[in-house]
Amino acid sequence: MAPFFPRTRAADALRMKQIALHNQCRMIRCLRAKLATKIRESAATKEGLETKAENTIQEQHLIIEALVEEKASLLQIIQGLEEDNGAPAPFDDEWRNYRKKTRKKKGLRIFL
Repeated sequence: MAPFFPRTRAADALRMKQIALHNQCRMIRCLRAKLATKIRESAATKEGLETKAENTIQEQHLIIEALVEEKASLLQIIQGLEEDNGAPAPFDDEWRNYRKKTRKKKGLRIFL
């Protein structure tokens, strides 16, 4: 048989403190594990949002490129039509004055 040791209040108090410390250590490990999980989830979410933002920026650049090309095309068409009608080049200083005069002569209201 195992030797018998009488329990004292001091021994009981020491044992209770050990149990409390053990429980606190277990709680700390559990909280650290939860924190690590949250950090991993946060990193994954951040990465996903960064990817989405990059894709959105690339799409916007493509749209801007297409709009710039469309603008250039429309300017060429306008320039060609004005040349066909005998108007000066669209980027001359006289061009704005010419457009105002032609609108007044024709009585047209063109909003540009």
